[in-house]
Amino acid sequence: GLMPLQILFMLAFAIAVMLTYPTLEEQKARISSHAGNVLAVTALIFAAGIFTGILSGTGMVDAMAKSLLAVIPPSFGPFLAVFTALVSLPFTFFMSNDAFYFGILPVIAQTAASYGITAEEIARASIVGQPFHLLSPLVPSVYLLVGLAKVDIGDHQRFAIKWGILVSLVLMAGGLLTGAFPLFHT
Repeated sequence: GLMPLQILFMLAFAIAVMLTYPTLEEQKARISSHAGNVLAVTALIFAAGIFTGILSGTGMVDAMAKSLLAVIPPSFGPFLAVFTALVSLPFTFFMSNDAFYFGILPVIAQTAASYGITAEEIARASIVGQPFHLLSPLVPSVYLLVGLAKVDIGDHQRFAIKWGILVSLVLMAGGLLTGAFPLFHT
């Protein structure tokens, strides 16, 4: 708690690199060998932050949530938990978790409450999309991992998307079977 974590990290890195690689040429070589991955992930983090800021700061997330709920007929209200589970797949894939969980989910939970579905049930249903979310281009660790594995991100997504969807559907089935969230609420 004596200094900010980022400053402490930079100081520790400087000391570690000087002790491990005593010459400047060795230090440059080591840093250069990792620069590509670091720059790609850093750029993605900044881009995702800007995208999230634009979505949240302009009110687009609220508008998207209200538009989504506007197309749902009232007779579908008792099924909002399952609906939340299903829309969590594309929504967490194409937008940040912050935008979905802090922008869209509260609006769905508020609407679901009028049908007797608790916020906890909606929250549990919203987790269903997380295995699929981890394939999103908005997840910086994916770029690092595919870079280290020397795999094209498109090839990785084409291979893994079917498995991400399958795991999400298994989670949804488990949630329904265990009663973590209801199929419908009477």
